[in-house]
Amino acid sequence: MSAPAHPDSTDLDRLHSAVKREKEDLAPESQPAPLGAIFLLFLVAIIAGSQLGPMTGGWTFEVSNPFSLAKGGDPRPTKEGEGGAADPFAKAMKKGAAGYAVCGGCHQGNGGGLPGQFPPLDGSEYVLGGTERLIRIVQHGLTGPVTVKGQGFNTPGGMQAFGATMSSEDLANVLTFVRNTWSNKGSMITKEMVAKVREEEKRSTQWTAPELEPFAKKDVPGEVPGAAAAPAAK
Repeated sequence: MSAPAHPDSTDLDRLHSAVKREKEDLAPESQPAPLGAIFLLFLVAIIAGSQLGPMTGGWTFEVSNPFSLAKGGDPRPTKEGEGGAADPFAKAMKKGAAGYAVCGGCHQGNGGGLPGQFPPLDGSEYVLGGTERLIRIVQHGLTGPVTVKGQGFNTPGGMQAFGATMSSEDLANVLTFVRNTWSNKGSMITKEMVAKVREEEKRSTQWTAPELEPFAKKDVPGEVPGAAAAPAAK
């Protein structure tokens, strides 16, 4: 004869008792609320809300807006083109400060560079000289020996080009930041100025210091919108 089945697998009463021990029945007062009651509460809330508006003078954005001009003015920044928009120079400086992260590794956060390798930007004649030379350098890079503030530098591999990886606006912001940080004070460089040089410049290799000499004192013409740290380049 075969062995009898295990009593726990056949005794339904025992199985049901085990289930009841694991999960007790809810008391009548703990039962979930009926869906009908929930729907009724939502309906009452909607009707009450629709009546509350007329009773309080009606809802309008101007009345309920916590930033209403009648309450002391709107402190939120406005979009560009609206009244009170941020000054273009201030915006360029702010964005340029973030973009300078790609330069700071070599030229350092204080703009002082590293002796013999990376020339300083603070007080550099390349930074404060002709804007066209400066734009051409960041556009296609610079290689070979260069003299800055009376000291010689020869960066291994040269300075990389950023024209292919940064937009005209990004380059303009970084250059404006560099020309107006530390002890520097120069004119603002706009994206239109950078774009103008890009259109005219037909080059695929890095510049050398002698090649850039004709642009040493040449500024890219263009208007500077809003306030600037110095008069626009002529």
